[in-house]
Amino acid sequence: MNQSPFEMRFDPQTIRHLGLRMYSTLAPALAEIISNSYDADATNVIVTLIEDKGNPKEIKIKDDGVGISYEEINVKFLVIGRNRRDYEGDKPSVKYKRLPTGKKGLGKLALFGLAKTITITTVQAGKQNEFVLDWDDLMAAIGSYRPKATIINQNTKSDDGTVISMTGLKRKTAFDFIGLADSLSRIFLFDKTFNLLIESPSGDRISIDNKRKYSLLSKEFDWTLDSPFLVPTESEYSGKINGQLLTSEKPITPSSGLRGITLFSRGKLVNAPEFFSSSTSSHFYQYLTGWISVDFIDLLDDDVISTNRQSIDWEHPEMAKLRNFLSGIVSQINADWRKKRKEKKDKDLQEKTGIDTDKWISTLPDDVKANTKQIIETLGGEDALEKFTPVIKALHEIIPEFPLLHWRHLHPVVQNKSKQYYITQDYYTAFIEAAKKYINAVEEKSGSTVSPDFSLMGAVFKETTGDLNVIANYKKQDGSEFSEDTKKNIQSGQQHLSQGIVAGGRNPLCHEEIGELKTSDLFSEKDCLDMLSLLSHLFKRLDNSIKRIP
Repeated sequence: MNQSPFEMRFDPQTIRHLGLRMYSTLAPALAEIISNSYDADATNVIVTLIEDKGNPKEIKIKDDGVGISYEEINVKFLVIGRNRRDYEGDKPSVKYKRLPTGKKGLGKLALFGLAKTITITTVQAGKQNEFVLDWDDLMAAIGSYRPKATIINQNTKSDDGTVISMTGLKRKTAFDFIGLADSLSRIFLFDKTFNLLIESPSGDRISIDNKRKYSLLSKEFDWTLDSPFLVPTESEYSGKINGQLLTSEKPITPSSGLRGITLFSRGKLVNAPEFFSSSTSSHFYQYLTGWISVDFIDLLDDDVISTNRQSIDWEHPEMAKLRNFLSGIVSQINADWRKKRKEKKDKDLQEKTGIDTDKWISTLPDDVKANTKQIIETLGGEDALEKFTPVIKALHEIIPEFPLLHWRHLHPVVQNKSKQYYITQDYYTAFIEAAKKYINAVEEKSGSTVSPDFSLMGAVFKETTGDLNVIANYKKQDGSEFSEDTKKNIQSGQQHLSQGIVAGGRNPLCHEEIGELKTSDLFSEKDCLDMLSLLSHLFKRLDNSIKRIP
């Protein structure tokens, strides 16, 4: 067969598009080179930023990986678009058993997004090689490009590893050392075998780890995907995804780059933070961040990761299904967050005011409850609790538990004995228990052992011979005594009213079925409430009574 007359060539402008436009910012471009170090089984990677009088001069990336051999420079490193997994298989590394993060063979073009001159010095098995990539020479090349070789297979005692030096930097402003460290921390998931250091122009160093990702946030709640609450054991994603999601105490600023959930595969970012939902109007989304590892997507036959590793092809059937699942996780966390936040807010409110707001509100009449709840939620909201604590306390004074006048004016002993029944609106039992307490209190204060209870009340409060005098502690404004008729009437009234409580109240309720009394209206719930008020009056007299001297 004759040789084909056709030939595919590449235009240097292709590299311009892939290198400059995809990797024109510092952190993503450096991340591509750091990924190569990771794939090369490096334990340590040091990124050094060098300035001259405040102007960016050089960036060095040094690793202690396996290095690149003379043969590999041509057949691996310098081949654009070489998918290493097609040639070498998707095999783990020798030392740390890492699965490769690189796939498309375009990451090396990130170098040209940052600098015009790239010097690569590499050592493998006692042989050192060095070559220089020049942007201008590359753009002038036709069809192929031969970088300048400065060291070829030179014997060396240096350890294996690679140093990449970038000069002729396109950046004109000073390096943001801290910002770069923060940005890189969000691109990788770090493990104990991989150490990344950033060295500033002044010599300061930052060791980057997973904690740095969210170090600027004040965490409020967190969730892990190990929990069957989020990933049920029967789910097809059980054991295939893991991660940690968290919410901050205050809204996350959009400029931080942290608002949303980041997806990682094989330790590297593959989808920028998002919420996997078309509806993100709820203020919950201002607080949510975290990461999820979805390594399984690297095993799909189709490549679903974008070239710049900022997004996933969500149109792919498997990814559409994953997106729907992740959206469900976010919805679950949304509901749990609201529950946890309310519990925390209620606890904070109770600590600051001494008021259990849930119990308080549950005792209010329906026409008062809704408005009171809305006021409390507003005053006890974010950043408002400290300021409005005195207001909430004042509101509680104005509208206490059971705010109706009936409850508020009951004697404290009556309230104490009847409260649990009053809450459940079991007014019959509320009255019976309060009546028992009154009878016991009369016996205790008088010391009388007269029985039955009706006779007890007659003996204790009898007008002139009873054990307790209920009028002796009361005087007119001028200090004089009340008339004998008044004192006689009050004392006699205490006797007859107390006997009425026993005979007309306590006894019928103890001997008849409550249902019959209620249905017939012979003894209604209102009657019970009236009796509680009467008991409060009698307790007041009992509190102020004195024992007669025999």
